[in-house]
Amino acid sequence: MEPKKRKSLFCNCLPSVFLLSAVLFIGSAFLVTDYKERFLACHIFYNIEATKSKMCENQCRPEGSVTLPRGIVSITTDLDMRPLWGHPKKKSRSPMNLLAIAVGIKQKQNVNEMVKKFPLTNFAIMVFHYDGNVDGWKELEWSNYAIHVSAINQTKWWFAKRFLHPDVVVQYAYIFLWDEDLGVKNFNVGRYISIIKKERLQISQPAIDPEKSEVHYKFTARELNSKVHRRTINLRGPGRRCYEDSTGPPCTGFVELMAPVFSRESWRCAWHMIQNDLVHAWGLDFQLGYCAQGNRTANIGIVDSEYVVHFGLPTLGGSVSDKANSEDKGQSSLNKASPDQGQKVPSERDQSDGRNAVRKESYIELENFKNRWKKAVREDECWVDPFQQPVKHK
Repeated sequence: MEPKKRKSLFCNCLPSVFLLSAVLFIGSAFLVTDYKERFLACHIFYNIEATKSKMCENQCRPEGSVTLPRGIVSITTDLDMRPLWGHPKKKSRSPMNLLAIAVGIKQKQNVNEMVKKFPLTNFAIMVFHYDGNVDGWKELEWSNYAIHVSAINQTKWWFAKRFLHPDVVVQYAYIFLWDEDLGVKNFNVGRYISIIKKERLQISQPAIDPEKSEVHYKFTARELNSKVHRRTINLRGPGRRCYEDSTGPPCTGFVELMAPVFSRESWRCAWHMIQNDLVHAWGLDFQLGYCAQGNRTANIGIVDSEYVVHFGLPTLGGSVSDKANSEDKGQSSLNKASPDQGQKVPSERDQSDGRNAVRKESYIELENFKNRWKKAVREDECWVDPFQQPVKHK
């Protein structure tokens, strides 16, 4: 080919080569940029996913709800009854409290007087029927507003463990867990709550009238000209000796089992301490100080100005005629239970035998609880007793 023609061909192809090179260069730039953007986007995505996964791992979710979306989980509940149609009645603006009481039909009149002291505008009422007789209470004005639970021959603490779970009663500021044999003529619940709020009592009880009651511990007896007391001195007995420097129950930091009042925080602790199988709860009163949310000598007290009479009726396994032999000195009162519906009325001997069997079982449970506590303390290496040992006296 002639040189002239070669030069002409080269000149004609040169623009095409430049154009093709420019296209390839620009295209490669776009490809690299797109690749970088894709890589960066994937990196950010994986970082977000990793952060989200780590964040989700740190979220506290109730056991059994991990497969549910967080917003649908309803952790707590309440005892409010709901209508089958329409809207529920508006709640009182006042903080709601709860009265839970174990009852038998034989004490119907006394229980009615007790419940009427607790206004429905500020109290939910829960009635535990240990004799199975629920219908016998229907004509009482408050009965339709109460939650009725029935189980034959079960104690107050058996009911409480199964039906007063802390997540169920969390809306209630105070839980009154009372026996049926209390006289409330000199008790005003409004004043009582006002006092325990002002005194910041986490666990409390109304004082016991010593003139008309069975008093097992001097600490719970009413002190005249006093609003609240948190300790007692008992140098001569009966019962355990209490000195000025005594730091533990039953000299301070103590309530009995017949009429305790718990704050919601202290109840959450106490509920966990109630044993599933030890239904009489003997020994529990001596350990309630661990649930006082701090210093038991300050946060537990007896309200003297609002006091009750403790009749001490041994309805569990016996009858009123057994009263004289119902309780040993220095022991908490038994919680009540007695079969009397649809059954033959037991003879005096049967009642006495039943009562003795109940008392024997209560002592057995007391020893079991003490041993479980010692074992738990021994095996829990992380637990530190927040209270100093009481001073020993000769």
